[in-house]
Amino acid sequence: MRYLFGDYALVPETRELTSAGRPCLVEPQVFDLLVFLLRERERVISVDELIQAVWNGRIVSDSAISARISAARTAIGDDGTAQRWIRTIRRRGFRFVGAVEETEAAAHPPASGERQRVALCRSADGTRIAYATGGTGYPLVKAGHWLTHLEHDRQSPIWRPLLERLERRFRLVRYDQRGNGLSDWDIADLSLDRFVEDLEAVVDAAGLGRFALYGTSQGAPIAVAYAHRHPDRVSHLVLHGGFEKGRLLRLSERERVEGEAILTLIRHGWGRPGSPFIDAFATMFIPEGSREQIDSLVDLQRLTTSPENAAALRAAIDRFDVSGLVGEIATPTLVIHARDDGVQPLEEGRALAARIPGAEFLLLEGRNHVVLPQEKAWPVLFGEIERFIFGGAAPV
Repeated sequence: MRYLFGDYALVPETRELTSAGRPCLVEPQVFDLLVFLLRERERVISVDELIQAVWNGRIVSDSAISARISAARTAIGDDGTAQRWIRTIRRRGFRFVGAVEETEAAAHPPASGERQRVALCRSADGTRIAYATGGTGYPLVKAGHWLTHLEHDRQSPIWRPLLERLERRFRLVRYDQRGNGLSDWDIADLSLDRFVEDLEAVVDAAGLGRFALYGTSQGAPIAVAYAHRHPDRVSHLVLHGGFEKGRLLRLSERERVEGEAILTLIRHGWGRPGSPFIDAFATMFIPEGSREQIDSLVDLQRLTTSPENAAALRAAIDRFDVSGLVGEIATPTLVIHARDDGVQPLEEGRALAARIPGAEFLLLEGRNHVVLPQEKAWPVLFGEIERFIFGGAAPV
């Protein structure tokens, strides 16, 4: 649905707010507040209702509420004196006033203008791996990682913006890793070598020659291992939020304990609405996510894999080790890491950049393991990836 008022248009599903067609940057909580007021504009919203909807019932100070109301007004050209759009009703709450037109938002097709192509191939051990291609331009392969589903991702408020943005400049090839999404779930072998063979199968099935390789999170060590095996195939290597040794192999006792705690939470709360695990998971992966993005984690977990597979995958990932390979990588490499990443500490990214010969390092300001459109880091991430890969001209 799309809400039109004055020069403004707001689309909740895509988390877009525009003014005269130009995008407006809005903090996630402020965006949620605007959506709630617009949806309930026929009545006065009490402070208690606002807290429940926007803050999920947490204890919030009056000053925090006032600050968010003020920020919402500023985002849509209003203020506390004019109250053109958001009116304060003394002792009762707030109401969105003024003329609002509600229309159905246009569907978001793939950036290439065509539907993505999904196909299946077989890895070296016979496992069926689902892969998809979309967009146009220089080929970019996104290494498989946890929590993907080739079809659902195109509607996900977490993954869809990332895919659309990449498909503007690249022919994007991505796949669901074994045990995940549309690939085979009944898997016995989750070793790093098998994950690399899955990537090899996808690259060959997609008919790629030379391409850029993007590995994020657990996809980073998989991408490192592939680039080490096939330096002639990878023109550029981009590693985002990655690591060289999994959490259960590191020297830090704290990280090993955290790894075991995550496995326990997965076994008991995976894909369950309202479970403490969802909030804990969101705090780690997208602490600055909107309510919509956090709520979408339930469907993302439920559709991508089973609780048993999720725990098995997590345990396998936490034992990945490419520390013996990183010093031998000859491919031009860009290492990207968020300063306060709650999944992989910043030191992991710094270590990768230090050990890969000639690697560039990009520090993103933020806390999210998955960069989201509302963050200041969003344009920085894609601008630097494109600069690194194209460098003023398409790679050959």
